[in-house]
Amino acid sequence: MSTDSAAPGSPPPSRLLTVLCFTLVYILWGSTFLAIRIAVEHLAPLTMGGVRFTIAGVLILSFRAALGHRIFLPWPQMLRLACIGCLLWVTANVVLSWGELYIDTGLAALLAAIIPLWFLLLERLTGSTDRLPPRGLAGIALGVVGVVILLWPDVAGYTRLGSRQLFGSFLVLCSTFSWALGSILAKRWQMPLDLFVVSGWQLLFGGLIAGVLALATRQAPLSVFTAPGAEKSLWAIVYLVCAGSLVGFSAYVWLLKHVPISKVGTYAYVNPVVALLLGHYLHDERMDGYMIAGGVVVIISVILVTGARLRRVGRAAEPIRPEQSG
Repeated sequence: MSTDSAAPGSPPPSRLLTVLCFTLVYILWGSTFLAIRIAVEHLAPLTMGGVRFTIAGVLILSFRAALGHRIFLPWPQMLRLACIGCLLWVTANVVLSWGELYIDTGLAALLAAIIPLWFLLLERLTGSTDRLPPRGLAGIALGVVGVVILLWPDVAGYTRLGSRQLFGSFLVLCSTFSWALGSILAKRWQMPLDLFVVSGWQLLFGGLIAGVLALATRQAPLSVFTAPGAEKSLWAIVYLVCAGSLVGFSAYVWLLKHVPISKVGTYAYVNPVVALLLGHYLHDERMDGYMIAGGVVVIISVILVTGARLRRVGRAAEPIRPEQSG
């Protein structure tokens, strides 16, 4: 697997660790579509996000502080982490959860698959000198085709979108753009800090912002946590905290630092495969020829993209550097 984005002079990251992080992001984040849908059955998206991200952020920062890492940072760095946390966890993840109130998880996963295209567009607009060769571009196009095949039975039912489904689709599209933008900023604003401290603050800021918005809009009364059936949503939040936020996001942050972002974005093609497989085996959802054919195409696309070495065009742009920590 290529490591084109490694800093000049730095040793390449472990191939085994790279494969492990990709596997964690592929599988764990694929399972979060179903977990989010379960969580928002009884909890408002802002409430769910506020609880989930705040707990995850506090746990990560507490763990790193207990190991002797410095967790308090200068205000300029804190502001940047707050900006990234808002983009990744409020205007991306919470808005995705909101969208899943109106559309099913299959359509949401299909719409989320455009994230790699946002990556390419934003990197072009921000002056990145990295370019995927034709093999990589073909892989991205093939990935979109594979996801369409995979979820075609779901998409076919949306030929005449009602206002609710149209609104939900718009929300998910907005969330994918926000996620790509936050990821681009996270890569550009890399800080000479412990990765877990960085991800912990991003999660905590995202959780606090979502929590404040939930309280301001009266979406977080204590009664929602004791309502009948709420325990199912609470267990879903526990899973989202552990699998989606603690483990999955930490692996994602590591990949952003060591692997080209266009390759990291291939998780958007694999996640729908994982989501539908889990739905079939855990909830007796359908498994047909569309899934098998689409899954094969998706896997081929991932091989093409992750195996393509980036080309550097023109003079390397000067990266945006945060202020050095004291």
